[in-house]
Amino acid sequence: MTNVRNHPMAALTVLVLAMFMTLLDLTIVNIAIPSILDGLHATLDQVLWVLNAYSLLYAVLLITSARLGDIYGPRNLLAAGIAIFTAASVLSGFAQDATQLIAARALQGVGAAVLAPQGMPLMMSIFPVEKRGAAFAAYGTAGGLAVMAGPTLGGLLVTHFGWRWIFFVNLPIGLLTFTLALLLVPDLRSGRRHRLDLFGVALATLGLLGVIFGLIEGQRYEWGAVYGPITIPEIVAAGLAVLVLFLVHQARHQRGEPLIPFAVFKDRNFTLMTLVMAALGFAMLGVYLPLTIYLQSVLGLSAIDAGITIAAQPLAMMFASGVAAALVQKVHGKYLLIPGLLLFAAGVGYIDWAAHADSSRWSFLPGLIASGLALGFVWTPVFSIATRDLKPELAGVGSGIVNTIQECGGVLAGAAVGALLQNRLAVALHDRAVTASAQLPPDVRERFVAGFSHAARTGFEVGAGQTGASLPPAFQEIAHFVFTHAFVDAMRPTMLLPIALVVVAAAATGFARATGSRRAVEVLSQQEAVA
Repeated sequence: MTNVRNHPMAALTVLVLAMFMTLLDLTIVNIAIPSILDGLHATLDQVLWVLNAYSLLYAVLLITSARLGDIYGPRNLLAAGIAIFTAASVLSGFAQDATQLIAARALQGVGAAVLAPQGMPLMMSIFPVEKRGAAFAAYGTAGGLAVMAGPTLGGLLVTHFGWRWIFFVNLPIGLLTFTLALLLVPDLRSGRRHRLDLFGVALATLGLLGVIFGLIEGQRYEWGAVYGPITIPEIVAAGLAVLVLFLVHQARHQRGEPLIPFAVFKDRNFTLMTLVMAALGFAMLGVYLPLTIYLQSVLGLSAIDAGITIAAQPLAMMFASGVAAALVQKVHGKYLLIPGLLLFAAGVGYIDWAAHADSSRWSFLPGLIASGLALGFVWTPVFSIATRDLKPELAGVGSGIVNTIQECGGVLAGAAVGALLQNRLAVALHDRAVTASAQLPPDVRERFVAGFSHAARTGFEVGAGQTGASLPPAFQEIAHFVFTHAFVDAMRPTMLLPIALVVVAAAATGFARATGSRRAVEVLSQQEAVA
């Protein structure tokens, strides 16, 4: 058993499996959104919290758990995180209403946050410098595949077993991964004493919570008062102010053990890749949130049909990842990453352009294939560029920062894209309802328009087959026409936001250092030889 435990590839397999499980859960839930909406009678803003309760806790606790990994050993934190995540998955599957599901998803986020940042320090410890690029490429490719495979697997489970099984499926995977982690991953400790910045954790949590709550709930409260004199803009502003206070607090504690040691940002490539990861985190959720609702609620596809439609993307990514893994050994990753990001933006742009209320499911195939090929050239080099020159002692916190910023991108996407989608949907529903009401008798026109115009106040219900308003059966065909066309009107400008951020990320990648890394690798090799 000792030989097996000390085998780097065996440990890497466990790390990839654990990471695959948590990242799969980010997108597997998206395909089930319409079914969850119907099954729990939830509203769109409640389902946004189902997504963001996970992402918010994940983002806030990543850096803290990276520090805990330094104290108690990354292997032990990995196993603990898997156990929490698996238990929370079972609770999510048994949820009886939206509130219970949100709470269970928040606990899932805690488990994912505990295990996620342990992978990078373990890989930097068990792999020599010259083999780390291939290890990170495998890690990044598997992560991208997990994100992309979610809709297909989720569609299969939702269609044949129900939405609860997207959570129950984690039980056997979690038990297997937990056992393998204890058997195959070495228990490595730095031997140094560490401390936690609990005040910093509190500030980051409160700040993010204020911003995310304000963005998600803004449309419901019409961007006005929430409770007494407290308004949505005031909550968002307070959250931003607390985040600024968090950064000031971190700056004053750089000589101790801050949650964010600013030293990691002295490495230009690391800093730029954190921005790229934030854009990718934003783009992935920002695209899939409206797209999966559109495929089922507008085009009327079943969950499995929607998953199969999207499946072209991960298949293309699998093909491209193999090519990119070979090329990344020959050319600098930036020359793969820039065209990959631009092609991804172009592919998503094509999907957005092809979206109509009566589009064929195959209309999106060129965009899905293009964006999938692009992601193969994105996930492979991005981690390698970020960590290539990073000092070993900063590996753990660096992992926490990269994952935190990526996940913050996803959190902001769920909030910002959700807020923009709800805002545009409110306007589009009113405008489409006014136009369509001309087909109705004069005495019901006002009630018809009011039903759509006031939908935002009670929460949008956009599950499969819903219209967004309670109307007599005789008017359902017209109401469905209003909803489907209004949703497309709202979705198309909403998807421009993640596209724009990916283009900005491609431009930022152009400033990454393409030379000068060989000396850094030599220094790291010498340090390890001495150690």
